[in-house]
Amino acid sequence: MALPQLLHSPQSSSSSLISHKPHLNPTDHPKPTSNFFAPPHHRSQPRRKSNTLTCSASSFSEKHPTNPPKSNDVVELPLFPLPLVLFPGSILPLQIFEFRYRMMMHTLLHTDLRFGVIYTDPATGTADVGCVGEVVKHERLVDDRFFLICKGQERFRVTRMVRTKPYLVAEVKWLEDRPSAASADGEDLEALASEVEMYMKDVIRLSNRLNGKPEKEVGDLRRNLFPTPFSFFVGSTFEGAPREQQALLEVEDSAMRLKREKETLKNTLNYLTAASAVKDVFPSS
Repeated sequence: MALPQLLHSPQSSSSSLISHKPHLNPTDHPKPTSNFFAPPHHRSQPRRKSNTLTCSASSFSEKHPTNPPKSNDVVELPLFPLPLVLFPGSILPLQIFEFRYRMMMHTLLHTDLRFGVIYTDPATGTADVGCVGEVVKHERLVDDRFFLICKGQERFRVTRMVRTKPYLVAEVKWLEDRPSAASADGEDLEALASEVEMYMKDVIRLSNRLNGKPEKEVGDLRRNLFPTPFSFFVGSTFEGAPREQQALLEVEDSAMRLKREKETLKNTLNYLTAASAVKDVFPSS
């Protein structure tokens, strides 16, 4: 399922938005991350500037843990800095070919198959908050490259960098959403999540109409997800705005995350409604 383009919220931390898929194109990003990975079946695409962000729900896994480990223990975790954001429950395909990361994979395959995916940007640097990627499927290729399918698990915050060579290793602490202030304000998290789902359905419906696709009933987007994992699912669909996604990943309150996503979807719906009205008046445009 692919969702339409969305206009980002005024609260967005992203100053420039780019289209980005989970399959990483190593030619599109500057070093040090540019030579880490290549997408399976890669096809180069020109980079384009846009004031919209692409939304795609196809990479999200239905079943995933709703809460990270409740522990204050600091643990060590190898890190992959990437120009994308991994959310809990999302599925990320990667192809690893650089020598130091092949070394890391050899180690991971003999341990717990978990590493940290952390967003890095040439303008803002490397983020402090990331998401654990667990290798759920892997294939070692003939030239010692690795093809991986990873699933997002719990979030973490880097507390100290242990070493930088041959690859990054950091001490991290697990993050989980704090008890939401929404209940104290009399706001129901379930109702808020349902409202966000309604906006998503309206955005899909209007976008299909603008693109000349048949208008049909949009199916269940929640898929029985509780509000917190659903908020991560919504964030994972905001492709093309990694800084906004990073901001959503760092929020430690499910209600705040859903409210921010609702604002983004509401802005997009207003834009699509106006565009649809213009199309009705000027069909040729």
